[in-house]
Amino acid sequence: MDIEVLGPLNITQQGRSVVPTAGKPRQLLALLALRSGRVVSVPALIEEVWGEDIPRSAAATLQTYIMKLRRNIDEVMDGELPGGQLTDRRAGAKEVLVTQYGGYVLHPGPGRNDIREFRALAARGGLSLEMGDARSASLLLRQALELWRGAALENVPRGPILDLEITALEEDRLGVLRQRIDADLRLERHTLLIAELGVLVRRYPLDENFCAQYMQALYRSGSPWRALESYQVLRRALVDQLGVEPSARLRDLQRAMLAGEADPAEHTAFAHRPQQLAG
Repeated sequence: MDIEVLGPLNITQQGRSVVPTAGKPRQLLALLALRSGRVVSVPALIEEVWGEDIPRSAAATLQTYIMKLRRNIDEVMDGELPGGQLTDRRAGAKEVLVTQYGGYVLHPGPGRNDIREFRALAARGGLSLEMGDARSASLLLRQALELWRGAALENVPRGPILDLEITALEEDRLGVLRQRIDADLRLERHTLLIAELGVLVRRYPLDENFCAQYMQALYRSGSPWRALESYQVLRRALVDQLGVEPSARLRDLQRAMLAGEADPAEHTAFAHRPQQLAG
């Protein structure tokens, strides 16, 4: 079974989708897929679907949704491929979506999983960056980011648990993006990064990491005044919205640029290692 969550939810067996059209069963399948191989408790599933407004029939309705998911899986596993070729049925639906320890666990079996691929590439890229191999790091981290087909689970309703999971996934993506930009800065791709970083500092106006990288790209590209202007834009946003000044590291970067230092790069190493997410 192939699982894709870095974009619209897409779960297929032999190329045929098992994702239900109804919102709540799709919600349950998304959470089970994110935590595939681990038990998701009945209370957690109920909380995800109904939040704090839990009806008396929640437990019975949950069982109905699980039955529908198993029916979808069975229909795909019992079906035929184009040309009349029978699908390879290795397990029944109850062996794929298992009742266990007061909850349910999805055992997808062999197949691709885009979160697993993303983490593996991100880990290899991060290690390459730490080892000083910026070229390999840039390639690996770029490949990790290319696995994203849009916002995570963008076609799935979000309850409180999925909301936290998706927020964590997005933070992880941003961490990998920062590392990839860091690798490209080390490869002196400053001019090529200006447009991308310009968009990022507008989208994340309080993010010091992107601001520091944008300042370095501008400074190295011969626009120190724009780099210093970017610092002031961030400072005003931090003071106005949070009542705080930029960090000491970012202030040091500004001072290095004001002093005309040839290489202020040491002030931009805002390290970020992606979190290990549930999955």
